Amino acid sequence: MMIKVVRGNPTPEELAAALAVVRARAAAASATPSGAPGPRDSWSDPSRIATHPLPQPGPASWTRTYWPG
Repeated sequence: MMIKVVRGNPTPEELAAALAVVRARAAAASATPSGAPGPRDSWSDPSRIATHPLPQPGPASWTRTYWPG
């Protein structure tokens, strides 16, 4: 891995911190398979939103689409 400072004069501590971030991101990227998606969280599952039946059609049905009950 080659890192080149293009502009500025970083201190050794700043350079070490930047290198640690780059190495950590590279390690995280290589740890996950590139083609397979990660596990889905339950909060992003669309089926949890559709637990209530849809309101029946009618003149005021649009007002009942957001508020349950």
